[in-house]
Amino acid sequence: MIIVRSPLRITLGGGGTDLPSYYREQGGFLIAAAIDKYVYITLHNTFQPGYIVKYSELERVERAGDIRHPIVRAAVELVGTDDRVEIASMADIPAGTGLGSSGSFTTALLRALHTRQRNVISPHTLAEQACHIEIDILHEPIGKQDQYIAAFGGINCFSIAPGREEVEVVPLRLPRASLYQLEEDCAFFFTGYSRQASSILAEQDEKSKRDDQAMIENLHLVKDIGLRSREALERGDLVSFAALLDEQWEAKLARSKSMVNSEIARWFRVARANGAGGGKLIGAGGGGFLMFLADDKARLRAAMASEGLQEVRMRFDFEGAQTLVA
Repeated sequence: MIIVRSPLRITLGGGGTDLPSYYREQGGFLIAAAIDKYVYITLHNTFQPGYIVKYSELERVERAGDIRHPIVRAAVELVGTDDRVEIASMADIPAGTGLGSSGSFTTALLRALHTRQRNVISPHTLAEQACHIEIDILHEPIGKQDQYIAAFGGINCFSIAPGREEVEVVPLRLPRASLYQLEEDCAFFFTGYSRQASSILAEQDEKSKRDDQAMIENLHLVKDIGLRSREALERGDLVSFAALLDEQWEAKLARSKSMVNSEIARWFRVARANGAGGGKLIGAGGGGFLMFLADDKARLRAAMASEGLQEVRMRFDFEGAQTLVA
């Protein structure tokens, strides 16, 4: 049996500038952090020929090309494996909650398949193969941060130069005391809403492709906020970073009307009135997790609990995609 886990992520700045429709012309920059919530993939030998694939559905097929799950089919065809295998997945957090589960799933699956084939693969190659499947083969309107942060782990700055596809990965130089404080001050609350990021990102992708000036200017602003967030974090200024989270949130709202509903907007106001120094909705928008920075987390927790929101405790992950059993 092979067991692989791959971390989910939160975006700390620059989210949305990693879509090809933007970075190929303008260049992208963002900061992402891996968290200690994971997608798990298991591979197991079977006695009968064929593929058994278990996720929210169960598939039994004779040929890889008949697998209905698009990512599993593409990964098996890319890496290759014998046809006597059972592939199963599970996750700590449901899909569609803004934490990059699709990219983490793809990354974990590829690492498991490479482990089965006895291939040695670097985090960079693993991330690029995951991006190739989701962006080039399946044509999803998504970016590269989810696959890269899942492969590398840690808290990293990702830069993509205009006209290039290579992603430069540089660890955020966050002072140790500030790292501990950031982890302590972050609070995450599940809104109860889930959605597919691609349905929201498709609007941004389409507008960027046709050079919509309002969208391009918005993403320029988001990239600048990401760069300023790096400066604030690396000097240990969490107060300024919290204010930049609010600025990111306002920029995200300006990109699309589907980013937020009236309940999420109200919860954001309640949090800001009860100790949150700044915050944002994680992911493309529309649902998932609210993230806040707060010195007085007890007060914030009480306010969010009164609104019926569930807190989920998270820490940072510094290992990335890992083979646990082989």
